[in-house]
Amino acid sequence: MAGRILVVTQHFWPENFRINDIVEGFLQDGLEVDVLCGLPNYPKGEWFEGYSARGPWEEHFGTAQVFRAREWPRKGNTSVNIFLNYVSWPLYAAAALDRLPGGYDAVFCFNTSPVLMCWPAIRYAQKHRIPFTNYVLDLWPENLYSVLPVKNALLRKLAQGVSDALYKKADRLIAMSEPLQQRLCQRTGKPPRAVKVIPQYCEDFYAVPQRDEALESRFAGRFNLVFTGTFTPAQSLDMVLRAVLEARQAGADQLHLLLVGDGMSRESLQTLARELNAGDAVTFYGSVPAKEVPKFTTLADALLISLSDSPDLGLTVPGKLASYMAAGKPVVASMNGAGYAAVQESGGGLVSPACDQHALAGNLLQLYRMDAAQRAQLGARAKAYYQAHYHRAELLRQLETFILQGG
Repeated sequence: MAGRILVVTQHFWPENFRINDIVEGFLQDGLEVDVLCGLPNYPKGEWFEGYSARGPWEEHFGTAQVFRAREWPRKGNTSVNIFLNYVSWPLYAAAALDRLPGGYDAVFCFNTSPVLMCWPAIRYAQKHRIPFTNYVLDLWPENLYSVLPVKNALLRKLAQGVSDALYKKADRLIAMSEPLQQRLCQRTGKPPRAVKVIPQYCEDFYAVPQRDEALESRFAGRFNLVFTGTFTPAQSLDMVLRAVLEARQAGADQLHLLLVGDGMSRESLQTLARELNAGDAVTFYGSVPAKEVPKFTTLADALLISLSDSPDLGLTVPGKLASYMAAGKPVVASMNGAGYAAVQESGGGLVSPACDQHALAGNLLQLYRMDAAQRAQLGARAKAYYQAHYHRAELLRQLETFILQGG
């Protein structure tokens, strides 16, 4: 397939987001790509090495030309700085549109938070009369409320109105699940053919085990429950920590929660761990490059995914679930909606409702008491589900076709 695509996304390489691999996949399939993005500072809010408020403004990612626009860094992950980060990049990115060389067949936005991220993409597509496809990963304003506790009725009404208006302006929308497709159709009035369901895939390297003897030696003798990714209130990791301690008290004495990642909730989680005297029940390992994550999934006895008790978060299936299933390890899920259904359908793990501490503790205890053969069987089912539903090549082909041709 031939074509030239403008990718608009605030977060891009060297930050760890799946759009990096999507762009790489587009290039491998022969597409021409330019990327308009921000300056890397996620998740800590500090400029990555080699970057500052002064740029650099242009780079290359393979054969893709990368154009960077300013943004207010998330420094400290305070509510004020997150808000300023959300509103600053779209404004700076819109001002940077004139720097783009043009000649695109389509515009594609990998729309994590904030929803405002797609505004520069809309402006460019409308001005040049080319189709705009918005990949809705974080549904707004619902996702906003899972991170920032907005209670003011007027502000919530404003956020709803802005979000709906931006979704309506897309020519095509991509949803990760059928429930999300239905919600977007209801909110925008678009027919189902304009809102395509394409699940998040995971990079192929997640399916390849990586043995790391030093790492395995460090965590030997424990039942390692591994979580990888970002720490925000949406993950309800405070509840997970309490469930782990509850399961340990019930007999899972070697159960160990290994948290690999970082984010705005890390400091509060570490404080909670000290208050609960968690001791060696939990390890905060910190962030690692995406390609090192298989070292941790390989040593894991089980992989944990959790979301807070929000019906709106239940509309999506997190991309993390695909990478967990690719690893071929049992999945322990605490979530509602589409993610719950996917784990249950796969037969590759144990699932409980979001934020149900006692149910999660019970599942952890059940998994802990299984023999190795039973856990291996769960892992094999998870991997089979990944191969059937989350395979990279097929989902990339669907993305490319929908962005360039629609329908």
